Amino acid sequence: MNGAGGTDRRISAQVVCTAIRDDIVGGFFPPGSRLTEELLAQRYGVSRVPVREALRTLESEGFVRTRRHAGASVAEPTEQEAADLLELRGLLEPLGAARAAQRRGESHLKVLRGLVRLGQERAVQGQLSDLPALGGWFHETLAQASGSPTLAALLTQLRYKIAWVYAGDSTDRAALAWEEHAAIVDAVARGDAERARRLAALHVEHASSVRTLKRAVHAGRRRA
Repeated sequence: MNGAGGTDRRISAQVVCTAIRDDIVGGFFPPGSRLTEELLAQRYGVSRVPVREALRTLESEGFVRTRRHAGASVAEPTEQEAADLLELRGLLEPLGAARAAQRRGESHLKVLRGLVRLGQERAVQGQLSDLPALGGWFHETLAQASGSPTLAALLTQLRYKIAWVYAGDSTDRAALAWEEHAAIVDAVARGDAERARRLAALHVEHASSVRTLKRAVHAGRRRA
C-alpha cells in the first residue's frame, strides 16, 4: 500500500474509533453488547480494516473487551472501576490546572474566558442543554493549557469514561459550576498554581458528590 493509502486508512480508523466510542458513551451500544466487524462496517459505511483497528484502540482504552472465540463486546465496568475514575480525575485535573497556571498562553486564556462567559450566560438564562458541551470544551482547553499532551489525553479519556458510566451533572448546580470555572481561570491567569490546584480539586469534589451511576454499571467484579 502506498503512503497516501496508508494515511487514508489511519484517518478512517480514527474517525471510526471516535464514532464507536461516542455510540458506546451515548448508550447506543450498552455494556456487554457484541461488536461485530461486519455490523460496525455497515453502520459506519467503511470496510472492516478501519473497524478492526478502531476496536483495538478502544480495547486499549478500556471501552471494549475481546475474548477468544467470542469476539469483541462493550466492556462492563464495575462500581469499583467507576469509583476509580472519579478518584483519578481528582488527582489529575488539579495537576492540570496547576500546570496551566505555570504554562498558560494567551490563546488558551482567551478561549477559557470566552467559555466562562458563555457558560454563565446559559446558566442564568436556563439554557442548560448547551452546558455539557461547553463544560467539555472548557475542561479540554484547560487540559491543553497545561502544556502536556500526555496529561491532556489522559484527562480527555477520563471525561469520556465518566460520561459513559455516570449520569450527567445535576442541573441544580449549573450556575455554581461555572462560578467555580471562573475562579479557576482567574487563578490560571494570575499564574497562581497552588490556588488553581486547590480550586480544581474542590470543583471535582463538588461535581463528584452529585454524580450518580448509570444502571448498567455492575456491582460485582468482572469475571476473567
